[in-house]
Amino acid sequence: MSIRIALDNQPEFYTNLDYVSGKIILSLNRHEQIGNIVVKLEGESTTALQVPHPFDDPNPRYGPPPGPPGSVVNESHKLLYKVQQVFPDEYYASSSNPYGAHPLHPGEHEFPFRFKLPINNACSDPQAMSKIGGIAGVGGFGAGGGLFGMGGVRVMDGTKQLLLKHVTRTLPPSLTGGHMDGEIRYYIKVTVQRPGFLKENWRFQAGFKFLPIEPPRPKKTGQEAFARRPFTFRPRSPGPEKKRNNPFFSSKKADPSGSDSKGRLSADVTTAPAVELSARLPHPPILTCNKPVPLRLVCKKLVNCPDEVFLVSFQMELIGSTEVRCHNIYSRRVNRWVLVSDTNLCIPLAASPQDEVDKEVVLPDTVWNNIALPNTVAPSFVTCNMIRRYELEVKLGVSWGKPTTKSGGIFSKDSSLQNPQIHLPLHFQDVEIFSGITPPPELLETARTSRPGRATFNMGPQLPNRPDAVPGPSAAAPAQPQRPQAQQPVQPPVQPPVSDPLYPPQLAPGQSAPNYDDAPPSYDEAMAENLAGPFDGLQERPAYSGVTNENAPSQIPREKS
Repeated sequence: MSIRIALDNQPEFYTNLDYVSGKIILSLNRHEQIGNIVVKLEGESTTALQVPHPFDDPNPRYGPPPGPPGSVVNESHKLLYKVQQVFPDEYYASSSNPYGAHPLHPGEHEFPFRFKLPINNACSDPQAMSKIGGIAGVGGFGAGGGLFGMGGVRVMDGTKQLLLKHVTRTLPPSLTGGHMDGEIRYYIKVTVQRPGFLKENWRFQAGFKFLPIEPPRPKKTGQEAFARRPFTFRPRSPGPEKKRNNPFFSSKKADPSGSDSKGRLSADVTTAPAVELSARLPHPPILTCNKPVPLRLVCKKLVNCPDEVFLVSFQMELIGSTEVRCHNIYSRRVNRWVLVSDTNLCIPLAASPQDEVDKEVVLPDTVWNNIALPNTVAPSFVTCNMIRRYELEVKLGVSWGKPTTKSGGIFSKDSSLQNPQIHLPLHFQDVEIFSGITPPPELLETARTSRPGRATFNMGPQLPNRPDAVPGPSAAAPAQPQRPQAQQPVQPPVQPPVSDPLYPPQLAPGQSAPNYDDAPPSYDEAMAENLAGPFDGLQERPAYSGVTNENAPSQIPREKS
């Protein structure tokens, strides 16, 4: 016996609105009684953290600890969960079998399947989660199909997801490897149910990579976000004095400040140059996967000094911070990517030494404009228990005067021959990274004219008529602004019922929703169900390697005490 999953035209990665299709190949070497064959499309975000000691916890924690100090606790969110039964088909289902099984002859059997990847995560919808699984499939998926909900095949108990804290966001990208505190995986799982008290079910799963479509991009306004830093070189010390013929009878004493007895500066002391360097990105600062950083370096002259200043080194680093949450325990880990590093530059920071004060010069971008972000960089995302954010840091090395050669310059051991240098860090605190996968125009229009769509397990026709959508033109619309302002906070907004008795409220009375739960403008699932994927032959898929191996075993430690 062997089970194999063969995907049709498997790409480098899947994205939202893609069809995951293929076939299950079951090879048998003898007759077998098969109850059913179920294929599951799952996405899971799992975190695991160690419970710190109350006196050693650096982060304040609200509520009781999820376990004893030193124990490892897990939190798993089913971001994606779809089930399809591929056997028995109409031919086998038409035959009555009192044992609830159907015979399969020796040989190779193929069972096709087909899923469509949604946009938002499904674990945030309590109505959808409460309909999946449960004890004996009560009110659940495939109710009446056996002890576990579908003819004896175990399905997820969605009521456990109602006890966790969720957010409604776009499905996050695949993310594994490097750390053992959190990972995001997508996979296809096959279960072959074999009736019998002493017979175990056959299971097999295959992972795949996932990269989401990007959110709606803001319109280009020409504004720029900048990080600027002015600096001034320290004035050079005066040169050595000339030897006098008769120093014993000299009445003048050397002034260490380089000035004569009348307070005038000596010719050896010159005015130090002062410039201002600013790194600029389009506002809001958004980078794109597999694309160069749209950076601009601008230099501004601050003082009237004829000496030249040169850019001798340039380094650009991308800093990614991943915030991991497991129940009420938080952790943060940082990754760094060195995008560009060049220490052999000689770029003048002025068009000519005679430039007037306050003149700005844009430096050439030949150092970084041809270097794209590495394919190991995942786009920014927010999911129920993990958040990925990015920062950009630029380090500049500036020299007073043209850098010299190896015979007497930065490689010389004599420090008196080296030109003065200053190293300036320019930091962008909050940078977004988009995947670069353009969504269909219909989704962009829906995101601009409606509130975030609810993630659902079954796409029903009731979603376009939800009360929180933007109403069309009607006769009652002009009458709403005439209400007094004092009466508006009294009337509660009309929203779809999302509360459930099994899902206790996570906020205190009178507390507003935190920023962690605020969903940005998202795409409508009902609209997305009728659209083709972004890769319908119009554009190529970029490279992405956010996972070390999608079929490697999980590195998350099991929950234990």
